[in-house]
Amino acid sequence: MSTNTNSPAEALGRTQRPQPGPGWTRRLVETPEIGVIIACIAVFLGVWADKNRFADPGNLSEMSRNLAEFGILALGESLVILTGGIDLSVGALAALSGVFSAWLFVQAGLPLGLCILLTLLLCAAIGTLHGLFVTRLNVPPFVITLVTFTAARGAAEAITHSVPISISGQAFMDLSQQTVLGIPVPALVFVVVAVAAWFFLERMYLGRQTYAVGGNAEAARLAGVNVGRRVVWTYVTSAVLAGIVGILIAGRLGLGDPSVADGYELDAIAAAVIGGVSLLGGQGRVIGIVAGSVLLVVINDALIVLNVSPYYQQIVLGAVLGVAITVDRVRAKRLGRTRRLVGARAGRATRPPAEAAPEDSAR
Repeated sequence: MSTNTNSPAEALGRTQRPQPGPGWTRRLVETPEIGVIIACIAVFLGVWADKNRFADPGNLSEMSRNLAEFGILALGESLVILTGGIDLSVGALAALSGVFSAWLFVQAGLPLGLCILLTLLLCAAIGTLHGLFVTRLNVPPFVITLVTFTAARGAAEAITHSVPISISGQAFMDLSQQTVLGIPVPALVFVVVAVAAWFFLERMYLGRQTYAVGGNAEAARLAGVNVGRRVVWTYVTSAVLAGIVGILIAGRLGLGDPSVADGYELDAIAAAVIGGVSLLGGQGRVIGIVAGSVLLVVINDALIVLNVSPYYQQIVLGAVLGVAITVDRVRAKRLGRTRRLVGARAGRATRPPAEAAPEDSAR
């Protein structure tokens, strides 16, 4: 008669063998951003089937430049939203940056590198003020960035006297018009910014702290996170990225024009929300922000290629933003219900036996 010679540990190892994880198909379906990515592909293929020129190299190159401008602004805006704030000044700061850098280059005659550095330092100073007003004086982000939205437009008009500054230097225009291996320079800048944002948010401890601040600022503070510093950093980054966009726009147009980037702040917010960034903070990923930016650019260009009236273009974009906000609210409510359910189950599981089954103790 044979006997079982396996040790208890071996038997336990057999009974507790880990189950295989979900397949790649299920993981793909459960990815929050998959809907936006599918929408990008569907819109692009649908318009391409009707208008073949939609996928022409020239049009794709122009779309990539527009994507760089929208996408970089959206990444900066999203960092602020992740902490529970909002930045309404990014479009106006982009206009001011383009005008200021053009003025330094044309009127002051400074080298291009120094013009870019001084412009970005100006944006960083404005972003620092935003952060300090929000964290030290408890001014609502909506209010202080709205002030900058108005003041920056006024400053750009004052510098130019409402007459755009013409940029004659080819080096400045090459910042946006030049290509590397057929890829426009702004698109490469966008890729670098997106990769840096992904690495910071998803691979660094400071990025996790940024999520924590947006999820629950008081809990993050009690856990030892310097909440004020994290919030200030996001506003500085948002302002600097807006400055980069302004310089790229000035290089593309060959003008320092105070009227550019009008409404870009709403497009940046729309791209973030469409990509899954919660307006309440603490939720959102870089891949979703990029996908949301791509979807906005594809829709914008598709409406132009299809000869849709500009008035209806605004209606369509407004409808897309409305749908994104609705989805964000539904997702937030569902997540809240799930958390409450998990918390209730955890509470029942951790109750002491006397509390969990009072009838047993009575017996």
